Amino acid sequence: MASSSSAIVAGLTAAALATVGFLAYQASATAPAEFGRPQATVPPEVAAAKAPRAKRHPTALPAGSGKGVRVVYSLDDDRVWLVGEGDRVRRSFRVRPGAVDPLPGVYAVTSRSNSVRGSDGVPVEHVVRFAGVDGVSIGFSAAVDDSAPATPRNPRKKTGGIRETRADGDAMWRFATIGRKVVVIR
Repeated sequence: MASSSSAIVAGLTAAALATVGFLAYQASATAPAEFGRPQATVPPEVAAAKAPRAKRHPTALPAGSGKGVRVVYSLDDDRVWLVGEGDRVRRSFRVRPGAVDPLPGVYAVTSRSNSVRGSDGVPVEHVVRFAGVDGVSIGFSAAVDDSAPATPRNPRKKTGGIRETRADGDAMWRFATIGRKVVVIR
C-alpha cells in the first residue's frame, strides 16, 4: 500500500511539473524578446552627447542629467552623484570604471549582491548592477580590501565593475535599491 501511495504522489508531482513547464514555455513564447533585459531608454533631457558642466564647480551635478531620485554616472568624469528628492545631491564621488562602459541613457538597478568575487578576481561587496553590454554585467562595487590595486582598463578582459571606495560603496548600497533609476551621461 505504501508503494502505491508513493507512485500516486510521484505521478501527481510529475504532472504538476509538466504543467508548470508548459505554462512557463507559453509565457516565454508570447513575451517580447526584450522583456527582462536591462536596456537604456533615453529621454530628451539626457539625450545630449555630453551634459553641460558648471565651469566654476566641476563636481556639481551636471545640468540635463535627468529628474527625480536617481544615480547619475558620468563616463567622461568617472564620477557618480546620488541624487535625492528635489534634485538635491546627497553624495558625489569618483569611481574607477571597468573595461566595458554602458551606453549613455536611463537604466534601473536590476540586481544586487552583498558579497561576491569580481570578474577580475578581487573580492567585492555591495554590488549594484544596472546594465549589460555584450554579455558583460555593468554595476558599481567596492573592493573588500580598499588597498587592492585599481583594475587596469584591459580591452582583452571584459570587466564591467565600476569600483568605489568602501565608504562610497556603503552609501550606494543604501541608496540604489532594486528599480532605482541610474542615468548614464558622457
